[in-house]
Amino acid sequence: MIPLAIAAVTVLAFLPVLNNGFVSWDDDKNFVDNPHFRGLGPAQLHWMWTTFHMGHFVPLSWMTLGLDYTLWGLNPLGYHLTNLLLGAANAVLVYAIARRLFEKSGWSRLEGGGRDDLITLGATIAALLFALHPLRVESVAWATERRDVLSACFAMASILAYLGAISRERARTRYWGAVVLFACALLSKATTMTVPAVLAILNVYPLKRLGGASGWWSEAARRVYRELIPFAVLSAGAAALSIVALHPPDQLSFVQKVAVSAYSLAFYTWKTIAPAGLSPLYEMPQHVDPGELRFLLGYATVVGLVVVAWLSRRRAPAVTAALVAFAVISLPMLGVVQNGPQIAADRYTYHAAPALAILGATAFLMLPRPRALISVLGAAVVLGILATLTWTQTEVWRSPETLWGRVLEVDSASAIAQSGMANVRYKQDRVNEGIAFSERAVALAPEYAEGHNGLGVGLTRKDRAPEAIKEYERALALKPEYDVAENNLGIAFASMGLMDSAVAHYRRCLTLNGDNASAEVNWGNALVRLDSSDAAIPHYERALALQPASADAHVNWGVALARESKYADAAQHFRAALAIDPGNADATAYLERATRLMQSTRPALDQHDRTAPPASREP
Repeated sequence: MIPLAIAAVTVLAFLPVLNNGFVSWDDDKNFVDNPHFRGLGPAQLHWMWTTFHMGHFVPLSWMTLGLDYTLWGLNPLGYHLTNLLLGAANAVLVYAIARRLFEKSGWSRLEGGGRDDLITLGATIAALLFALHPLRVESVAWATERRDVLSACFAMASILAYLGAISRERARTRYWGAVVLFACALLSKATTMTVPAVLAILNVYPLKRLGGASGWWSEAARRVYRELIPFAVLSAGAAALSIVALHPPDQLSFVQKVAVSAYSLAFYTWKTIAPAGLSPLYEMPQHVDPGELRFLLGYATVVGLVVVAWLSRRRAPAVTAALVAFAVISLPMLGVVQNGPQIAADRYTYHAAPALAILGATAFLMLPRPRALISVLGAAVVLGILATLTWTQTEVWRSPETLWGRVLEVDSASAIAQSGMANVRYKQDRVNEGIAFSERAVALAPEYAEGHNGLGVGLTRKDRAPEAIKEYERALALKPEYDVAENNLGIAFASMGLMDSAVAHYRRCLTLNGDNASAEVNWGNALVRLDSSDAAIPHYERALALQPASADAHVNWGVALARESKYADAAQHFRAALAIDPGNADATAYLERATRLMQSTRPALDQHDRTAPPASREP
């Protein structure tokens, strides 16, 4: 019943995520605008097992998302439900691993009566410290981070199977099961590549199969090394594949990487202890000065952790093992290979968190028995506070507006958040506010291409196309492969009546990204205005193949048909648009006019270009 209770409490703490939608922080690129993951057919599976979409090779994660699409379409509820269930399963796995480790620890105070009860209590506390901590919210509440919760599930199942093999319970079967599960973890997210190092640490303590009395090169030790070889080979392969997938951009200098890595490790340590001021984005400063105060504090914290781990190695080896494991598991996310605009991220604690959670539970177990009741009450209070913070933090991921609003609340100097909020305001038709956010984004980060693109969107909406064109051209100068800016540049030219120029940019956009449905719609619109309605239809068809739920494509296709006096066919597309978006005012008005014009010879309907929003890229 205890694992079921742990899972239930975890689900309860994260329950608000089921009301959350997709956010404009890579959910759009991964789901809304991505036709390739939709289902589990041969074409989708081929894409999942060959793509490095957005710098990741995660075929098993894509397969679970393809299953979600099969069951739920693009309803965010299903994606969040799967993440939530995986998060609950991970809490149970932490419980099971903690039990194994406490049993292997050999603490003399746990011998005799009450030993199993104390182990159960410690494992329960460890599982809930892991699961209910608000640092877990980003991995569970963000649909894009399916790879976090899925890979952690496989990785911890691998560790548990390995521990079972060590205890000689169907050893061979469990051992190879552990290897297979580790391979699945790597195919879900490559940052689980540290599992072999974790297994080596566990073999030092609490398993005591390496070092100590057994030595480092005894026959028993060599057997351990042979056990770890398959894990190490898989890990090395995943590391190499990750470098290929990421195509890492220009990197920081070695000294700057050391500074960022020290800061990140210190950040994760302190946020674990005091999880206040959490944000979906901690933006990397435009210039990393290794002598800055925050980095100096990072060095000091790392030195402190090293000293504590060293001094504890004999009298409290559990502390040493936990701290070393925490640092090792965090290593791939510390900035050794910088990828993305963040200096740190809450989700980067997900895989390493069990080490500190088990250490925290150990502290409760080490209290003298007369204080056992007090320690349990203290743990309950701490867990209650964490659960409350987690419930609140899930609200941050409810919508793009709540997400970017929270980032700006924590860091008003975030250019990415300013641009993200501008996008929100444009979609709300609050264009003047959107322009103000875009202008702040450009002022904060003049080299931020998405900021210039966003400002161009606002200027276009205010009929200031010549100014918008300059912003789009600036965005493309900074980011030549920026398909969204190419599409928006075409829209700006179209607003000036320069259809040939507009078509050239739509064509360029689709050369950069053949999945850009907005460019297909806009190209079709330009052809209609050039009196080539028949040539426009294939573009609307392709747009709907890419985005079946595109009301805009149906509306504009209907307009093109109406201009050819095909009113009945046009009305069908307007109805299809309203089925997708019942509040679509254009579709409603055009359907009424098309109905009235059934006997007329000249409809008077106009196309509507789809202005693509500024895009945000995931780390």
